[in-house]
Amino acid sequence: EYACAVEKGIPMLTRAQLLGQIMRNYDTPIAVSGTHGKTTTTSMISQILLEADADPTISVGGILPSIGGNIRVGQSETFVTEACEYTNSFLSIFPKISIILNIDADHLDFFKDLEDVEHSFRAFADLVPPGGTVLANGEDENTTKALEGKEGVLTFGLETGNFHAKNLTWDHGFPTFDLVWDEKPMAHITLQVPGEHNVKDAIAAAAASLILGIPGNAIAQGLKDFRGAGRRFEFKGKVKGAAVYDDYAHHPGELKALLDTAATLGYDRVICAFQPHTYTRTKALFPEFVQVLQQPDITFLAEIFAAREKNEVGITSQDLADAVPGAKVAKDFEELTNWLYDLAQPGDLILTVGAGDIYTVGEALVRRGQESAT
Repeated sequence: EYACAVEKGIPMLTRAQLLGQIMRNYDTPIAVSGTHGKTTTTSMISQILLEADADPTISVGGILPSIGGNIRVGQSETFVTEACEYTNSFLSIFPKISIILNIDADHLDFFKDLEDVEHSFRAFADLVPPGGTVLANGEDENTTKALEGKEGVLTFGLETGNFHAKNLTWDHGFPTFDLVWDEKPMAHITLQVPGEHNVKDAIAAAAASLILGIPGNAIAQGLKDFRGAGRRFEFKGKVKGAAVYDDYAHHPGELKALLDTAATLGYDRVICAFQPHTYTRTKALFPEFVQVLQQPDITFLAEIFAAREKNEVGITSQDLADAVPGAKVAKDFEELTNWLYDLAQPGDLILTVGAGDIYTVGEALVRRGQESAT
């Protein structure tokens, strides 16, 4: 098909270019960027807009249960989408409200270094036209550096910024807080998803919604109704009394946020089965992976998920296991499932983690538990 299109001179677009062309048809396109949290924040904004009957068009990078997939076509002038930095695809779109959640060193098979990543995010922020809004994490050092000198940026944060939380309290890892805009209380928010990273994402989502003119009660209800996007701390079921959750985390920063949250939930043991994603990321961020993989009580590794790559950097999951005390590498998913099943007991939290196909291990584990129960 590609060769035929070239031969016939048929115009071709990348997915990002097509998304950009579609966005031009909307008065209020919103783009959510950041190394971590894009899918969750886009989903939170979507849930708020649906609660407010704003009839948005939505394009999200994961499965959002409330729309039964990752695309919704609405009739209003509001379009909300994720904006991914990989291969600079987010420079092909045309947002009027841009959100930058955080900036971290990632996709180093494409970007030269962190400074190169920051440069692209600055270019993304500069796409917003006069009269638009850049909403940025003012507590993230790399984001602040990237946007240095840029005027008209609104900031959000956990404790500081134009939008931030006050009176933050926790109930078994689940947060409640007041959202303020320039110190004026706007909404009292209770989340059904645990962890500090979700509080930050919720503040960003609420801030964007306030900029759109959504009332505080719809923001509070939308966020209360949000139960997470697919593969974001997604409950898969139980096996031998242990809870099984799956998560898409594939960068050390995401993994740390997940494991920090897991530690607050009151389980006796956290058992993590991690599938590294791409050889270049594993190699580039090896010390960070080694450090964070020591957090669980038990760490198992699957082989690296190659995705688009060939192993030209000469790294394996065994290299990680050799550097993480007590870690073991399973030869395949069947062996990994057996290890997890044999270990499982009441009070355990079992996490299958990674952006590849590791989620199938959690599903197989739960099925096996159901079969043995019958």
